[in-house]
Amino acid sequence: MTEALVAHWADNARFTGTSERRGEVTNPATGEVTARVCFASEDDARHVVDAAARASASWSRTSLTTRVRVLFRFRELLNARKDELAAIITAEHGKVLADAAGEVSRGLEVVEFACGIPHLLKGSFSEGVSTGINVHSKRQPLGVVAVISPFNFPAMVPMWFYPIAIAAGNTVIVKPSEKDPSALLWVAELWREAGLPPGVFNVLNGDKVAVDALLDAPEVAAVSFVGSTPVARYVYERATANGKRVQALGGAKNHMVVMPDADLDLVADAAVNAAFGSAGERCMAISVLVAVGPVADDVVDRIASRMGGLRVGDGTLGCDMGPLVTRAHRDRVASFVAAGVAEGATLVVDGRKVDADGGADGFWLGPTMFDHVRPSMSIYTEEIFGPVLSVVRAESYREAVELVNANPYGNGVAIFTRDGGVAADFERDVQVGMIGVNVPIPVPVAYYSFGGWKASLFGDTHAHGVEGVHFFTRGKVVTSRWADPARSPAGGLALAFPTND
Repeated sequence: MTEALVAHWADNARFTGTSERRGEVTNPATGEVTARVCFASEDDARHVVDAAARASASWSRTSLTTRVRVLFRFRELLNARKDELAAIITAEHGKVLADAAGEVSRGLEVVEFACGIPHLLKGSFSEGVSTGINVHSKRQPLGVVAVISPFNFPAMVPMWFYPIAIAAGNTVIVKPSEKDPSALLWVAELWREAGLPPGVFNVLNGDKVAVDALLDAPEVAAVSFVGSTPVARYVYERATANGKRVQALGGAKNHMVVMPDADLDLVADAAVNAAFGSAGERCMAISVLVAVGPVADDVVDRIASRMGGLRVGDGTLGCDMGPLVTRAHRDRVASFVAAGVAEGATLVVDGRKVDADGGADGFWLGPTMFDHVRPSMSIYTEEIFGPVLSVVRAESYREAVELVNANPYGNGVAIFTRDGGVAADFERDVQVGMIGVNVPIPVPVAYYSFGGWKASLFGDTHAHGVEGVHFFTRGKVVTSRWADPARSPAGGLALAFPTND
């Protein structure tokens, strides 16, 4: 089989660049290398940055109506061909087709939100704030912005950012994960078909060389990043040191608190769906279930029973859960399973023994569950990013909340209860950015903003929603006075601080 070459994208065309460095792209269900991805040199990065910078002046001055019309065309094309994009995601990431299709649909929500940006970019006007003086405000684009995207959502996560950035009048450079880069090249071609001018949407593939080039480029005004906390911290510190605006979304250790009055069948279904969807490779996956009081044994039994019915295998074959993204990542997650056993946790379901419906060399690890997990264990303290659910037992609501708040991450959390008062207390008490009440994966809709607290976020601004619009624009306030020819001209010397009279 001839391997494809995944190139960069600038000025509405692919180019392979000057670097001869390449990365391997694999099909996780077979282990087969299916493509090579170009790793950018500094010169390649400069070529892409220059293309975005050249396009910035004209695109920022393009009428808002014209920009939104392009966005609407992109939305229609993407909606009509979303199954194509889902298939690309499954082939390179490994998640099952239904999950990939859901990813595209959630990304489309942000595109649709961005189509309404004329309303969100409206300024304000105040007449007569002082004698003969008016004030108005406006929001304007930043210029060139960069989006550095993770492997787990190769289509959706970039869509949290670039539709809003483009609609607001910015030009965009996306650096996709080298593990599954083809989705963004497909998206670039769709933008061209929608009528987006050259240089407005660009793709730079590669590794740290590409990332650092974007963080250091003077033309790049802002950076949006999603990934692990150590890398998020690095991106934030390097980019802000270079004077850039940054939103860097980091890691997570999401808890699901189960109160004694909860519907345990709903709990068991939700725990399985939220822990093992996309093989646990979600920043909003539930990785810790906190069973409060006497319900722990019952909850563990119900979850284990449902786990036994899951079919693991090739994402194109109608399975429930696919492989992990790479062999190295599968081995890393399996090492945590071994560590959990060594540290004394009770291994209820061992995913290392999975009989997968897929290639013998696929990156398989089945759903795994530990009980009697203690907060000192590595399976609790580390972000595993795989299909491993840890059950921690708590004696009371207060103990459960203290456990959640003691964790360095603050991305997402859920509580399952029938008591509205307990739910209201929980919403107030937990130090977490996104909260679900009887909802296991509380990913906000596009017109709200996505982002956590504590070590899950570096920067002050969350993704999409109104916060996203503000991130990709900056405000101006104009105070103006126009002489009235019917009156004597205002003037004269007055060195006192002006007042509004």
